Amino acid sequence: MFAHNKRLQYTVRVSEPNPGLANLMLEQFGGPQGELAAAMRYFTQAVSEDDPGRKDMLFDIATEELSHLEIIGHIVAMLNKGAKGELAEAADSAAEMYRKINGAGNDSHVTQVLYGAGTPLINSAGVPWTAAYIDTIGEPSADLRSNIAAEARAKIVYERLIACTDDPGVKEALTFLMTREIAHQKSFEKALYSMNPNFPPGKLPGDPRFADTYFNMSQGPGEMRGSWNQGEKWDFVTDREKQMAVDGGSGEAEVRLPAKDIDILKALTTRTMSDPSIDPPTGAELGMGNQTMADGATVQGKGK
Repeated sequence: MFAHNKRLQYTVRVSEPNPGLANLMLEQFGGPQGELAAAMRYFTQAVSEDDPGRKDMLFDIATEELSHLEIIGHIVAMLNKGAKGELAEAADSAAEMYRKINGAGNDSHVTQVLYGAGTPLINSAGVPWTAAYIDTIGEPSADLRSNIAAEARAKIVYERLIACTDDPGVKEALTFLMTREIAHQKSFEKALYSMNPNFPPGKLPGDPRFADTYFNMSQGPGEMRGSWNQGEKWDFVTDREKQMAVDGGSGEAEVRLPAKDIDILKALTTRTMSDPSIDPPTGAELGMGNQTMADGATVQGKGK
């Protein structure tokens, strides 16, 4: 059950309308790193979670993300207030209205004209929100790691939005939202480490022949060694020959086919086989005609 409280989790104070900034704020309203995506990611995880502690945490954070969506929505709405009235009532001349919508780097024409300066579920580029943003896979240790990364990405977007405004009230609200991303990262990480073991994700262990091997596949200037690929815990493989057919096989793709399929495949191969001795004229060559090169040489187009 959800019960809405009309008081926001954090007070929204906007000094003056700014449709261009409102458009940027939509990144956290209907964008891939935004509050709706976070709420739906954690809510759907909570519904199917069997662990009572993680279930409670996910429902709490999912619901808080909805409150953050409300905060961002109000910021967008307040920043668009002046433009909304001017556009709806045609308060300015056509030229002045066009200048306001498109001028001075204000990339808000889509949200103003198409959505009436409202709060559409789109990102700052006008792309509609999609459930494809939700990457839940149903394995707690994998989902918690994804949640930590999602909160980190959202924090970075908030940092960039904070850098785009001098409005003190907007900055304060965005700083609060950014800080809550940090708090959620901590909760998700604590929940991850409360699972023992939590790595590797899932049930099955890795093949020990390959679990501690680092393949140096990209070779040349700029190579670096560190704890991620050197030391007693790593088998560093730089020999190209040892990077191929590491299972000890031929390295070829093979399949065992029933006899009837083998005959059909042979017939197909024979019918579609290329003859390397043939050099037929092509449509491109026939279309060239007699072409004169820059140095004066003439290329004769082939014909029958």
